Amino acid sequence: MNKAKNISILLLFSFFISSCSEINQEKQQIHHSRSLFNDADATHGPSGIVRTVKQDRRGNIWIASWKGIFRYDGKSFTNITAAISSARFFSILEDKKGNFWFSTVGSGVYYYDGKSFRNFTTKEGLAGNRVTEIYADKAGHIWFCTEAGLSRYDGQSFQNFASKDRLSNNSINWITEDQIGKLWFGTGEYAYVYDGKRYKTLSHKGKPFKNVRTIVEDKKGYIWLGGNDGLWRYDGTTFTNYTRQFVGYIYEDKHGNIWTSSDSIVNRDFKHVSQPATKVTSWILSRYNSKSLLDPTTPPVIIRSGEAQIFGITEANDGSIWFGTLNGVRHINGKN
Repeated sequence: MNKAKNISILLLFSFFISSCSEINQEKQQIHHSRSLFNDADATHGPSGIVRTVKQDRRGNIWIASWKGIFRYDGKSFTNITAAISSARFFSILEDKKGNFWFSTVGSGVYYYDGKSFRNFTTKEGLAGNRVTEIYADKAGHIWFCTEAGLSRYDGQSFQNFASKDRLSNNSINWITEDQIGKLWFGTGEYAYVYDGKRYKTLSHKGKPFKNVRTIVEDKKGYIWLGGNDGLWRYDGTTFTNYTRQFVGYIYEDKHGNIWTSSDSIVNRDFKHVSQPATKVTSWILSRYNSKSLLDPTTPPVIIRSGEAQIFGITEANDGSIWFGTLNGVRHINGKN
C-alpha cells in the first residue's frame, strides 16, 4: 500500500515538473515573439547603407537598406523583413496588383503580398541571387537585373537572358521600357536598346556608353543615361552631354526637373561652380531645372554635397525629396 502511494506521489511530482517546464517554454515563446515585434517597430529609419527609396500608392515610404526593408507611414518606421531575413536589401517594386518585390545581395528576391513572404532564388529559375534592380513592364512581366543575367517573370516561371543572347555582359544594372515598347538596359559593359527584334548598342560618335547605371525616359520622351560617361540626353537622333562626372542615379520630379547623384565635385567640367577644391571623394545631389536643361553649359543646382555616396532618389506626394546614403536615408522638405 505504501509502495503504491509512493509511486502516486512520484507521478504527481513528475507531472508538476513537466507542467512547470511547459509553462516556462510558453513564456519564452511569447517573449521571443514580442522581441521580434519590438525589433520590427523602430522610432527611426535604418542606419547604414540605404540603396532605394520608393513611395507606394497609399503614400507609405519604403526603404531598401542593408538592415532590412523599412516602411514609413508618416509617423513611425517598421522593419518589414526583421523576422524573415537578415539579407542586405537593394531594390523595391510595387507591382500593378499592389504586391511588393524586394531584391537582395545574395539571397534572390522576396515577394510580399502584405501578409506573407515568398523567396525566389536560382533554385526557382532566377538568373542570379545578387539582384540589383526590379522593373515591371506594361504587360505586367517582372524583370530582375542580376550579376548573372537578366530574368523575366511572367507569374509562373522565369526566362533568362545573358551574354549568349547577344548581351556583352551578364552583369545587368538597369532596364526600362519606353512609351512605344522598346526596352533599354545597361550592363557592366555597354548599354542597349531592344525593339523586339534586335539589340542596338548605344554609342556617340562611334564610342559606346559604358557601365550605364540608370536609364530614364522623361515626360517629353527623352531618354537619359547616367553612368561612367556622365549624364546624357537622347532625343531619338542626337546625344547631348550635361556632365562627364560619373552619375549613379537619375530621377524626374513632377515639375520636369532632373535630379542626379554624381561623384566628386573635383575636376567637374563646370568651372564656375563655387565649391572648394578637395581631393576627398564627395558625392553631390543635383537638380537640373528648366534653365540648365535648356542650356547644358549652365550648371545644375547643387542640393546636397559631402555625402560619401548617394543612391536612389524619389519624390513623395508632398513634394519632398528622399534619397539613400551610406549613413541611412535623408529627407528634404523645402530647404531643410
